[in-house]
Amino acid sequence: MSWRWLTHNAAWKVGALLLAILLWLATAGEPELVTTHAVPILYKDLKPDFLIGSDAIDVVRVELRGPASKISPANLADLTILLDLGSVSGPGQRTFTVSGSDLHLPPGVTFLRAMPSQLRLGFARRVTKEVGVAIQISAPPPAGFRIVEQEVTPDRIAIVGPEPRVAAISSAQTDAIDLSKTTTTTEIKASVFVADSLVSLEDSPIVTVRIQIEKTGQGQN
Repeated sequence: MSWRWLTHNAAWKVGALLLAILLWLATAGEPELVTTHAVPILYKDLKPDFLIGSDAIDVVRVELRGPASKISPANLADLTILLDLGSVSGPGQRTFTVSGSDLHLPPGVTFLRAMPSQLRLGFARRVTKEVGVAIQISAPPPAGFRIVEQEVTPDRIAIVGPEPRVAAISSAQTDAIDLSKTTTTTEIKASVFVADSLVSLEDSPIVTVRIQIEKTGQGQN
């Protein structure tokens, strides 16, 4: 029975053995090197009602050891760190340690350390709220003209972001509007923004600003 097993598909088994020997010979003579490599970080499994509430690090340098051909820039080009955030269950600060298990390393390559070795992240609940839209005027109408009335549509807009940052925002602003050459009632499409980079607009960022302008003294006795 054992003889039959040895001779069954003998050609394939010999070929596989020869291939393994050739691969070993190809790498056995290679120098073993140590290198550092910048690796992007991907965050996975963060619950939908939470956000990273602080500026998250997006690249970590890792120190690796392995055969010269295995730690070439081409072989490490697709390397990423996959950090599991599934354990985050509430707002606050959490510390994550970067280890070799967070990387998919090529065979024969060993993880030595990460720099930084730990990531300190802040988490906050994801919230939305509506705020008013404030019209910004960078230059008034020419001399002899004045603004009689101004309105924006829509006059409220939804914002979304980490709870403490959203709570601190009372309004969104339009880009500054220059009226220095405007002498009649006008409608302008304007972009809206919030100053906090961690807070975004949930609605369209474009509003319509209507500004009624008349000559100074018009309508007065």
